[in-house]
Amino acid sequence: MKKHSRGRRLAGRMRRSKNTNPALSDNKLPYTQPIILVGMMGAGKTTVGRALAKALQRDFIDLDHAIEAQCGVPVATIFDIEGEEGFRRRETKMLKRYANQPGIVLATGGGAVVRPENRHYLSQGGVVVYLRATLSHLYQRLARDRSRPLLQTENPKQRLQDLLNQREPLYNELATVVFDTGNKSIPQTVRQLTHLLREARPKMITVDVSTPGGNYPICINPGRLNFLSENIPVDASSIALLTNHEIDTLYGEQVRAALKASGKPLTVIHLPEGENHKNWQTLQKIFDELLAKQFDRRSVLVALGGGVIGDITGFAAATFMRGVRFIQVPTTLLAQVDSSVGGKTAINHPLGKNMIGAFYQPIAVEIDTNVLTTLPKREISAGLAEVIKYGLIIDADFFDWCEENAQRLLALEPQAIQYAIQRSCELKAKVVGLDEREGGVRAILNLGHTFGHAIETGVGYGQWLHGEAVGCGLVLAAGLSAQLLGLPPESVERTRALVEAIGCPTEPPQFAIERWVQLMRSDKKAQDGEMRFVLLSRIGEAVVQSVSVTALSQFLQEEVAITSSN
Repeated sequence: MKKHSRGRRLAGRMRRSKNTNPALSDNKLPYTQPIILVGMMGAGKTTVGRALAKALQRDFIDLDHAIEAQCGVPVATIFDIEGEEGFRRRETKMLKRYANQPGIVLATGGGAVVRPENRHYLSQGGVVVYLRATLSHLYQRLARDRSRPLLQTENPKQRLQDLLNQREPLYNELATVVFDTGNKSIPQTVRQLTHLLREARPKMITVDVSTPGGNYPICINPGRLNFLSENIPVDASSIALLTNHEIDTLYGEQVRAALKASGKPLTVIHLPEGENHKNWQTLQKIFDELLAKQFDRRSVLVALGGGVIGDITGFAAATFMRGVRFIQVPTTLLAQVDSSVGGKTAINHPLGKNMIGAFYQPIAVEIDTNVLTTLPKREISAGLAEVIKYGLIIDADFFDWCEENAQRLLALEPQAIQYAIQRSCELKAKVVGLDEREGGVRAILNLGHTFGHAIETGVGYGQWLHGEAVGCGLVLAAGLSAQLLGLPPESVERTRALVEAIGCPTEPPQFAIERWVQLMRSDKKAQDGEMRFVLLSRIGEAVVQSVSVTALSQFLQEEVAITSSN
């Protein structure tokens, strides 16, 4: 068989053959989750899928064809060489790749539902459509088809019946929509299916976080704000919604209605806006209102806002009554991919950002991708800095994808932004699950943050957005990695170019060397008086390393514009 490289080239050509205007994708449906067609061979999955994709202005992928493109030979040849089990293994790998990809119509092979692994991927994906056909219709369509390996028997009709008996319960189990194809024309089928799909409620994308401090779901879906009551515990005594006036104006009515559907008493607490208010005074305001309304240990706090509201609400939940439950509802991209996940809660101190806090996990993270459309472009850029960080530290393929899709991400194209959020949450959940309290591997999540926090503190909270400071910090960390670990110059330049492409600054403020060192010494990532940095040995692989003041000063002198004083 031909090597994987050809498959990647062919897959690339498939990707480039997408709709000429991706921004039009999904304008027929109120969601971006994939439409996945299952059913017997001969049910019309490929023909219907291609026509449906065109009508919905989505991309079409046929799983069998994708496998053929990867291998360079027909499915029948794969069966001859590797047997059915070999083909099924390839099918599972390909299904894993596409089952959660937003903005596509995916036609699966008739036997894809047989393997338990495949059923898992199908159940976690989008809207599964079972194209159902009778045995007589199936046999009529397949009687002269010699390309079906499983029908090359003395009695193909009986074989078809046996396969139908085995698979139909699995199709029905997985299906969101069941559609009888019968003798309908393709245009008629597409019209009727489109109507059913508009009414369907897609499976929500869920990323599970598992830590010693608690297990919880990250729920990702357009329109998720309408379903916030689903994760309110049955035994909750009351709910406090913590937000600010600006966010309340945008989403307050919608969120109140969703939370009231739980049947629990609801109190709204308005917090002052901005990073400079993530302090003791705001925390005291929260406690005052909770105590005045007689909230107890069975209360639930809901943080509706960006990282500031999420951080301070989480810290209030960790300390009020020695700990009450809380839910994160992040409304900025930065909070959706970073601060809302992992249980870090904190307030700031004049001498350092997030210096006072606790590790305290939420009971759920609710991400509605629709809220991003109200954000200014600067906020989107700031959030994307955290997105590309995940590629730099742990997933080189994701970094490549971010490079290829930077403009789509800035434009908030639904498929691109949903995948970026999902993948970022998956990667962070993986790291947090291994190291909840940052005693080891979790420290790699701080790539760019030691520089970034120094910038934020040095210029004054709120002058730079957190993500902007981190983006600039990524460039500085890459430069320091080149000096100390031999990171190739082209990797440094790729980092700089991508940070610039997403709209974040790449040139740091002009502090004196002594000021830089002072700011970074006070960062909580310093340990035993040593400067601890997350550095890159290569794109996709991060390490934590102590850096001497001498080495840091030399780097700053050579690479950063320095003023004589600050």
